[in-house]
Amino acid sequence: QVQLVESGGGLAQPGGSLRLSCAATGKIFALNTMGWYRQVPGQVRDLVASVSTAGSPYYSSFVKGRFTISRGNVGNTVHLQMTSLKPEDTAVYYCNIQDLRSEVDYWGQGTQVTVSS
Repeated sequence: QVQLVESGGGLAQPGGSLRLSCAATGKIFALNTMGWYRQVPGQVRDLVASVSTAGSPYYSSFVKGRFTISRGNVGNTVHLQMTSLKPEDTAVYYCNIQDLRSEVDYWGQGTQVTVSS
């Protein structure tokens, strides 16, 4: 059984920074993509950034230049360093891992990020 455990998030002021981390455990194919999505109530879940085990990071246009995604050196872990935060970054952030062999997606429980003065 695959489980994703997220940490980080919370409250930040506009212009501030936060770091999200996620660790996936369980049976996952070595080739996979990990990423972060975010969702505001009543809206669709949007891809924020992703990175595969074999490729370059991808960033959505609304975070490019402000957020940095990276994979850890051990296991299936991913981090999202968020800087220059804006109130519109407020959302629940979800960690995702996609097994590139089975194409199955697994999700974390979500962590709240609130940007407010």
